[in-house]
Amino acid sequence: MRIAIVGVGGVGGYFGGRLAQAGADVTFIARGANLAALRERGLSIESIVGDAHIAPVQATSDPSDVGIVDMVLVATKTWQLDDAIEQMRPLIGPETGVVPLLNGVEASDRLAQALGEKHALNGICYIFVARTAPGVVRHSGIQPRIVFGERDNRRTARAEALREWLERAGVHVTIPADITAEVWRKFVFGATTSGLGAVTRAPMGLLRELPETRPLFVQGMREIVAVAQARSIALDESAVTAALAQLDSLPYATTASMQRDIMAGRPSELEAQNGAVVRLSAAAGVAAPLHAFIYTALLPQEHLARSANANSHKP
Repeated sequence: MRIAIVGVGGVGGYFGGRLAQAGADVTFIARGANLAALRERGLSIESIVGDAHIAPVQATSDPSDVGIVDMVLVATKTWQLDDAIEQMRPLIGPETGVVPLLNGVEASDRLAQALGEKHALNGICYIFVARTAPGVVRHSGIQPRIVFGERDNRRTARAEALREWLERAGVHVTIPADITAEVWRKFVFGATTSGLGAVTRAPMGLLRELPETRPLFVQGMREIVAVAQARSIALDESAVTAALAQLDSLPYATTASMQRDIMAGRPSELEAQNGAVVRLSAAAGVAAPLHAFIYTALLPQEHLARSANANSHKP
């Protein structure tokens, strides 16, 4: 199975590296210092489940050098997805599948619209991982897990083939009966914790312990469940219970990746997280006042970060 990894940060580096370590035909689509390090030194994984160094690795900045693959794993930030879609077009053949491992609930729809319904799958991953240096990723928490499937929940040969390779790579993997519901289930947790962490700039341990802030998690999670239900997605109060249990299991000092980006003045996934709740709730005619407040409060910072990022890339 030929697999391309688009977006070689922590997520793409970890899962792509484990697949390559297991013997899969993996090519990393990278650029800059990261590409140079992959070519010169290979990929290093520092992990709580075991370190690895994979060398040599196949890496390029030009997908045309790779040609058509069987599966593309997309692990960019959500705000980079449009560029990634244009970049991956040379990788797409008649049977190629594309699995998004991004935050939010809209990536699969965007892939289907841009590349065609038959190419887009849906997926999510669970892992705490970051790229700490060019060619180096550090996995610091959560047993690595991927949940993915065809958008219509059919069991297909391409999905089964990827599942087998991921299992061979030591990744816990599930093809669920309802992939859309699973993606939204993660969204209940992710958008709420990301938004509250970003707007308060406090660690999850403090936010969950304070009697004034813990109810905000419940409110935010229930708002997302209400939006899902209005869209006929199979979520109920159990999604809130599970998300709260996940929140309570986190180390005290945990912060969300969107929170860290905003605190550092970088472009973030605000639009894909709280912004998506606002857009989708309005379309469904459902109130989501907490997410609307979070989104509005963080939007000026996001505009400043994107402006600074755009200016830094001008010649």
